[in-house]
Amino acid sequence: MDDIKIGEILLPGDEETQERQENDVRAKFWPTMKKAVRQIPFSRDVIAAYFCATDRQTPLRVRGILLAALGYFVLPLDAIPDMFVLVGFTDDIAVLTTALALINGHIRERHYAAADEMLSDAPVAQRARA
Repeated sequence: MDDIKIGEILLPGDEETQERQENDVRAKFWPTMKKAVRQIPFSRDVIAAYFCATDRQTPLRVRGILLAALGYFVLPLDAIPDMFVLVGFTDDIAVLTTALALINGHIRERHYAAADEMLSDAPVAQRARA
């Protein structure tokens, strides 16, 4: 909690809300990513953001922003249904791009290394289960 300043608004929720969001994201991220990996031009960044959001060393505010964006990404219903090829993930991309811009510099090399590991020779969902 030492990364939170007095009077700072914790977005998009408090620690309890973030814990629920994190559990939701953990449960749904890899199946959604498997469907989206070829449609999102910056999949490596999204996967690194996932690892950053689930890293307890990441500041709470940053985790909150990432969990909110990743939560939107894994929602079954959103502005443009993900089942529409090529346009289905455009709203998700906009939300993720904004979140990544807001937390610029908080995704560490270890998060990218984990993302690279997930994107290496095996399919994303298969490596997520390992």
